[in-house]
Amino acid sequence: MSVRDAKVQKVEALKNQDAEWTKLVLSTYTDPLGKTRTWEHAERTTRPQDSEIDGVGIIALLERDGGSDIILQKQYRPPIDKVIIEFPAGLIDAGETAEEAAVRELKEETGYVGVASQTSTIMFNDPGFCNTNLKIVHVTVDMANPENHDLKTNLEENEFIEVFTVPLKNLWAECTKLEKEGYAIDTRVGALAEGIQLAKQLKL
Repeated sequence: MSVRDAKVQKVEALKNQDAEWTKLVLSTYTDPLGKTRTWEHAERTTRPQDSEIDGVGIIALLERDGGSDIILQKQYRPPIDKVIIEFPAGLIDAGETAEEAAVRELKEETGYVGVASQTSTIMFNDPGFCNTNLKIVHVTVDMANPENHDLKTNLEENEFIEVFTVPLKNLWAECTKLEKEGYAIDTRVGALAEGIQLAKQLKL
């Protein structure tokens, strides 16, 4: 079994009352010239009332001799009917901080146990289409911890995730190679790869 075995069988319209995670809305707004306009978009319906974010993305680094490896995932996503290369990520639970959610999701999806070290500002994934947002949490994984050599995931029944690691310095080349192999690249992974490549070029 591979995540690449999944495929879309049918696409059909979904009414808001039948949706569990999202809804479609029409916003009426006034533009800078005072003209009234409308905008179609999607909204998540799952954000906890005590949270300012929907979820977290996780930059999890394994510290090894000679540099750091980043933990990535291959996961099939029906909206694009492709397997995409992603960071570990997940929705935040009520009462959780972003850091707590990141450590929990990393353990559930990959088996790795880590410690949160840095958290980003609030980021919006696709603000022209939806209100979904998240924080990126940096998590350090100590390979001296025995738990990180006997990985045990806790995936949900509908989650099929393949975990792999890449030397952080090679992320740009790896994304290029994976795209040629037919994988899609998540924006967050691609942006990090672009940033590393730009830093190299500009010698920052």
